[in-house]
Amino acid sequence: MKAPAQFVEQRQVRRNFARAASTYDEVAVLQREIGSRMLERLDYVRIEPQRVLDLGCGTGASLTALREHYPKALLLGVDLCAAMLQAGQAQRSRLRYLLPFLRGRQAPLLVADAACLPLPRQSIDLVWSNLMLHWLDDPLAVFREVHRLLAINGLLMFSTFGPDTLKELRASFADGYVHTQRFTDLHDYGDMLVECGFTDPVMDAEVLTMTYASFDDLLNDLRRSGSTCAMRARRHGLMGRSAWAAARAAYPQLAHSGRLPATVEVVYGHAWKAPPRKTADGRAIVRFDPRQRMR
Repeated sequence: MKAPAQFVEQRQVRRNFARAASTYDEVAVLQREIGSRMLERLDYVRIEPQRVLDLGCGTGASLTALREHYPKALLLGVDLCAAMLQAGQAQRSRLRYLLPFLRGRQAPLLVADAACLPLPRQSIDLVWSNLMLHWLDDPLAVFREVHRLLAINGLLMFSTFGPDTLKELRASFADGYVHTQRFTDLHDYGDMLVECGFTDPVMDAEVLTMTYASFDDLLNDLRRSGSTCAMRARRHGLMGRSAWAAARAAYPQLAHSGRLPATVEVVYGHAWKAPPRKTADGRAIVRFDPRQRMR
C-alpha cells in the first residue's frame, strides 16, 4: 500500500520553533491576540471542565489564561518542541519569583506528537489549540486523536490560519518555490470534524492586517516567532541575491501609507463530542429517558 504524500516536514517545524524559543514571547503579539479572542468565545460556552488540554501550547501563554478561566481544572500542556516548553517554564519561574501571587499548582508539560498522545481515551473535557493546525501534515489525524481523548460532551476549541494568510508574501516570490505554509479553508476543517464524529461544528473566520516598516522586518518577525516555512517544497538551499532583490522590489508595491501589509486570515472552530449512536460492532444505541412516562 502506498504511503500518503507528506507536505509538511515535522522535523523542520520542530527546528524552527527550537531556534525561536528564546525570542518567541517578544514577538508573539498576534498569537496572544488570537488567544485572547478565543478566550472571549469561551464566555459563551457552557462548560465546566475538570481536565483541560492545551494542544500545541508553545511557551504556555494560553495555559496561564486558561488557569484564570478554570481555576479548579487540571491543566496539561503538550507541544512538539521541547525548547519552547523549556523557555516558557523558565519565564514562568522568573515571574513566580517576582510575583508571589502567581505561585501555585503548575500545569504539567509533555513533549508529544499531537496525532499520537500518550493519554487515555475520554480523559479530557476541553481541548484547546491556538494556531497549531497549519503546522500539521494531516489535521484529520489530530482531530481523530482529539475525539478519542475527549470525554462525552467534551469540547474542542481551536484557531488556525486560512488560505489568505501571507498572500502578499507569496505573491512577491517568483522563483517557483513555496515560501509559506499550506493553509486550509475553514469549510475543509468543518468537513474533517464531521468525518471524525464531532457534532455541531461551528466555523468562522476574520481577516486581520499586520503592517511592517520594511520587507526585512516582516521576515525577521516570522523568523523570531518560529513561523518560517516548513513545507517540503520550500527552497532548501540559500536563495540568490537576484531572487531576494526581486521579492524586496515586488512587496513594497502593496504598501499603504508607507507601511507594508501582511494579511492574516484567522479561522476559529469549535465542536462537541456527543454520545455515540452505535456500538463498536455497528449496533444502534437506543436511549430511554426515565423521566418520560408511558401513556
